[in-house]
Amino acid sequence: MFLTPSLLTLSLLLLLVLPSTATSSLHNLLQSQGLPGGLFPNTVKSYNLDPMGRLEVHLDSSCMAKFENRVYFDNTVRANLSFGVLNGLEGLIQEELFLWLPVKGISVSDPSSGLILFDIGVAHKQLSLSLFEVPPLCNPQGASVKEDVVMSNVFVAQR
Repeated sequence: MFLTPSLLTLSLLLLLVLPSTATSSLHNLLQSQGLPGGLFPNTVKSYNLDPMGRLEVHLDSSCMAKFENRVYFDNTVRANLSFGVLNGLEGLIQEELFLWLPVKGISVSDPSSGLILFDIGVAHKQLSLSLFEVPPLCNPQGASVKEDVVMSNVFVAQR
């Protein structure tokens, strides 16, 4: 059976739109887009990628992980995915000097540099790509951690 170009395109779009349940397929998707596969934790339940590049990742629950510093993942993380870039991130915050700051974007502009750039609003932080080769272990956290994060963000907003 021969696939016409339009049938092939439709098949590829369906693969992108249909949810996936394997962390490894999200890992592969990120790598195919020039990003390290371990940006999201090991607790990925499913993800959706629409034709416009809007990525929505669903975790088993909100959780805490560690790259260089602690990061907090909401149970749903959203971003716009393009080659080498996750922009407009929602649902991911990172601890910096005892403050919790929202991660607004993640990018890899030159993979040969071995660096990844985190946009945390008030600054850009460069980290080693090697920190993101494997999905991090993510531990579910109680309401007290979420309250600490919210209170920290209120403090940052008031400054």
